[in-house]
Amino acid sequence: MSRWCAFLTPDAPEAHLRSVGGRPMAVTADCALGVVDGPGIAALFETDDRIAAVGEVTLFNADLLRARLGGDAPERGCPDGELLLCSYARFGPAGIAAADGMFALAIADGPDLVLIRDHVGTRTLFHTRAGNTWAASTSLRALRRWPALRTGLHLPAVRSFLTFAYLPGRETLLRGIHEVLPGRIVRLRADGTMTEETYWEPAEIDDPRSEAEHVLELRALLEDAVSRRLPSGGPAGVLLSGGVDSSLVTALAAKRHDHPVRSYSIGFGGTTPNELAYSGLVAAHCGTEHRVLTVPGETVAARLAETVALLDCPVGDPLTVPNLLLAEAVRADGIDVVLNGEGGDPVFGGPKNLPMLIFELTRDDPDPRARAAAYIDSYRKCHGDLPMLLTPATLAELAGADPVTDLVAPYLRQGQMTSLLNQLLHTNLRTKGAHHILTKVERLTAATGLEGRSPLFDRAVIDHSFRIPPRHKLSGVDEKWILKQAVRDLLPSTIVDRPKSGMRVPVQQWLSGPLRELGHDLLLGESARARGLFREDTIRAWLRGDGALLPRQGGKLWLVLSLELWLRSFGVAP
Repeated sequence: MSRWCAFLTPDAPEAHLRSVGGRPMAVTADCALGVVDGPGIAALFETDDRIAAVGEVTLFNADLLRARLGGDAPERGCPDGELLLCSYARFGPAGIAAADGMFALAIADGPDLVLIRDHVGTRTLFHTRAGNTWAASTSLRALRRWPALRTGLHLPAVRSFLTFAYLPGRETLLRGIHEVLPGRIVRLRADGTMTEETYWEPAEIDDPRSEAEHVLELRALLEDAVSRRLPSGGPAGVLLSGGVDSSLVTALAAKRHDHPVRSYSIGFGGTTPNELAYSGLVAAHCGTEHRVLTVPGETVAARLAETVALLDCPVGDPLTVPNLLLAEAVRADGIDVVLNGEGGDPVFGGPKNLPMLIFELTRDDPDPRARAAAYIDSYRKCHGDLPMLLTPATLAELAGADPVTDLVAPYLRQGQMTSLLNQLLHTNLRTKGAHHILTKVERLTAATGLEGRSPLFDRAVIDHSFRIPPRHKLSGVDEKWILKQAVRDLLPSTIVDRPKSGMRVPVQQWLSGPLRELGHDLLLGESARARGLFREDTIRAWLRGDGALLPRQGGKLWLVLSLELWLRSFGVAP
């Protein structure tokens, strides 16, 4: 299991690679490509004309790329990364745009280092510069170990994390290290300059066809997206929550796969509301071998620090440990590919869109930033609490930082998307989709040797979504209308027509039970006090549950606790 690093420097690039624990795989006069320890699978790829690349590449349309290359295509059976590299060498950015898959690639292209991240952002990619040397990696931890880099905590990213529960753009929690955005090609040059090119971005297209015609095309695209992500042999796994998104993926997998399909659900025991009755109904309807994993709070407490350490950015999602445990259970059953239903909300219009549409109809503030502020408020994380949560010294340091609304405002303006609903979907896709949902799935599944695949984030499915008139995606108050119509014949009406409820995670119970001691020790301990980010009186009040008539402290404490664990894991000094 490994991830990769690449260095571009006139000064012994191989030595820089070794300094982060890397093993050289290709070395030129100015560039070194290699692997480092960590979750993931990295490999070296080369073309006949000696262009070399290192990356993690899984393609779902290899046959199409091979046909485009014709006689220039490498031999059948070659690694996916070699095929993608050949497509880039022949067609440039258009060769990458034609691909469909999960990839993060660094190419030694003459005197430059070229970084490529897949269309939707399934696999992450970071870059930084120290002295006269560029470094890039899929592992933030590897860059953190680079002796030449003098980095530390990036306070604006702390504010962003507390606002969104993830980091929605280029910034990371480590100063001077930046993330490559999805659908982008970044060229790093020896003179210290860099350029960025967008090779794919969803676009709103006016397609006046009837709802029935859109339904038929969407159904065909969904079947194709699921089919191309199924393993070529052996059983397939599906993570099944019982909602319409994971249920439709389960139904299509059972319909299209010629081997057994096994479905997996999570429960928390006790009296916590759950969707296990719905997931059981879908499993019985589709004929899958079904397994329910019960996750007690004691296990969450025992595995939390380890799980947070697997992530390049902490995720304020209390399902992280259950997600890891579920991946381990799937892998223990001998399965190496698992599908999920992630993507239905950001691509077809799930929660948060109705409140935003209502806000737009009723707002009296003409300030164009008001829409971005309302979008941030809809997250209901810690943004409104920052004045009372952060210490005066921290607030003073943040006083000159760009407003956090800048991270989402570009997607919420008239531009590529003219309808408000499509602007919201574009925002969700490019922020939460790329920087929370997909990356969390990839990191936690890869850590177990499993590959998680998300058919609803398929590029062709996304492109079609932005051709569908908004009235077919949000019909009155019925969200994801067109998606439901496309799969209505596959699932019981109980599943298709039920409102989205989401999984209820007993965070408050965990924090007042098995996580109580750990939370107190970490958030009020010497290290947290020395770091000086948070006001102790606010943390103590939240730990006591003051004002718990609206029990939001649990979710907020989870954010702060996840951040503190991540900072300790990455050795970010107080």
